[in-house]
Amino acid sequence: MGLLDDTTQYEYYTGNDKGSYQFTSLEDIINQFLVAYVGEEKIISKANRVDVAFHAQRAMQELSFDTFKSIKSQEIVLPPSLTMILPHDYVNYTKVLWSDSSGIKHPIYPTKHTQNPFKILQETDGAYDFSTTTGSLNLENHDFSSSLDIGWEWSPVGSSPDPIVDSVSVNGAKLQFDHGSKAFIGVTGSRGYAVWQIINVQGLNNLDLKATVKVAASAPGNYLPTQYNSFERDAGLVRVGVTRSLNVNGWDPTITNPASYFFDGSQFIENSGSKNHLEEIFDLETQLGGPSCITWGDDAAEEDTESTQSMSDSGNPGLINVESHDEVYIVITSHIPNFTDVLNTVPEAPYLSRNLVDDIEIISEGANANLQLGGESTTWSNYKASGSSSDNIIVTSDAQDIDFYNHNEGQRYGLEPQHAQTNGSFFIDNLRGLINFSSNISGKTVILDYISDSLGTDGEMQVHKFAEEAMYKWIMYAMLSTRANTPEYIVRRYQKEKFAATRQAKLRLSNIKLEELTQILRGKSKHIKH
Repeated sequence: MGLLDDTTQYEYYTGNDKGSYQFTSLEDIINQFLVAYVGEEKIISKANRVDVAFHAQRAMQELSFDTFKSIKSQEIVLPPSLTMILPHDYVNYTKVLWSDSSGIKHPIYPTKHTQNPFKILQETDGAYDFSTTTGSLNLENHDFSSSLDIGWEWSPVGSSPDPIVDSVSVNGAKLQFDHGSKAFIGVTGSRGYAVWQIINVQGLNNLDLKATVKVAASAPGNYLPTQYNSFERDAGLVRVGVTRSLNVNGWDPTITNPASYFFDGSQFIENSGSKNHLEEIFDLETQLGGPSCITWGDDAAEEDTESTQSMSDSGNPGLINVESHDEVYIVITSHIPNFTDVLNTVPEAPYLSRNLVDDIEIISEGANANLQLGGESTTWSNYKASGSSSDNIIVTSDAQDIDFYNHNEGQRYGLEPQHAQTNGSFFIDNLRGLINFSSNISGKTVILDYISDSLGTDGEMQVHKFAEEAMYKWIMYAMLSTRANTPEYIVRRYQKEKFAATRQAKLRLSNIKLEELTQILRGKSKHIKH
């Protein structure tokens, strides 16, 4: 009968479920409600389990917002972009802070006097420009000035790290592909990686695509150190183009192994093989009938030399027809063909097989039906470039804390308290799912405390035992208030019981201790008799 009869103390203290006794799972709440509140001679004579589960989840959501304790938090080192991505289960924040080298938290205050609006592309006379769109408009993070997770998706490297030298990343404001080689079935070569982003082309007729790329040089030669003199490979191969979907001709950009089979340790298993290194994935029509991509690496003159090409250059396939499409994918692929040996160590740069991509630009022909984004908003650019408080420098030494009050004479009237501090400020851009920070927090450890609705995963669907009764009353009231022919006095009764139970849960979960309250008041120089 005891709740702990099936769990030994050894299992608890050596397991990963410590502190779980204070919670009851949502599944148990639903089961116990059906047993205790539904049946003959009870207020609810019959109830569908699906209905009870729905109202239980709604009750958990509502109680999560202002009754349950908020225990979710994330910490990052704020990058130069001055942005933090909202967590995937984010509903609202409770506190935003940064921590110093001593681990002391400093509150960061929200500001309501700035934002990151949609900047409309304009012509020189101020008229709205509908005629052309460029990479900075349709394509987010087109110059790779931010980390790759801003705007882009890419083939997994961490889940298939062999060769271990492989990586797909942004470094020095360039998209960087590092390739090793592996003995695949019947071929020695590199994995093929893809990076992609979906864009809106509604109302456009043709696209011209432009990019700057540097492909790895072929080997042998002085490109490789002495121990690799016999090592051979072709120059790197990079394609930048447009495709209508991510499953063209059976293409899956997440598959990076170019072999048709792979060995799982005991047997060979058939594999569709990566198509990230093939031209066939670029399937849209062009003016000259060629693939809808530009290729670097098929000309010896391009090896280890940065060059810029566009679709409309002589010898390239011409403009891409997107008239019949609302959305298309911009895709970048990288591959190193024809290795003679396996390279699965980490040689020093510049000996890696490295391909680099930069500054992708999209130019369209014909008028666009929608307003175009004219790059980063001026408001956000100015906010990033300056601090949000009276001083961008955070004083951490008493010796530096010098105020010249005479210089501020007559200048403090109307001072906004949110700006009268040096911890910095932030605002939340819900449209883009980002928290934007002032420049004086760059490089600092930022902590976000936030609340969710407790429905993200099965593991977090649990109710603190202090609020268990409130859950039952919530479900009871919701069930009765949505049923036809339920007497109003019954509905009102359980509405009051729900309110009372919720209030009691808040008091219990506030965790107020008399001794702690007494100590706080003692600190206020108040004498407490007890």
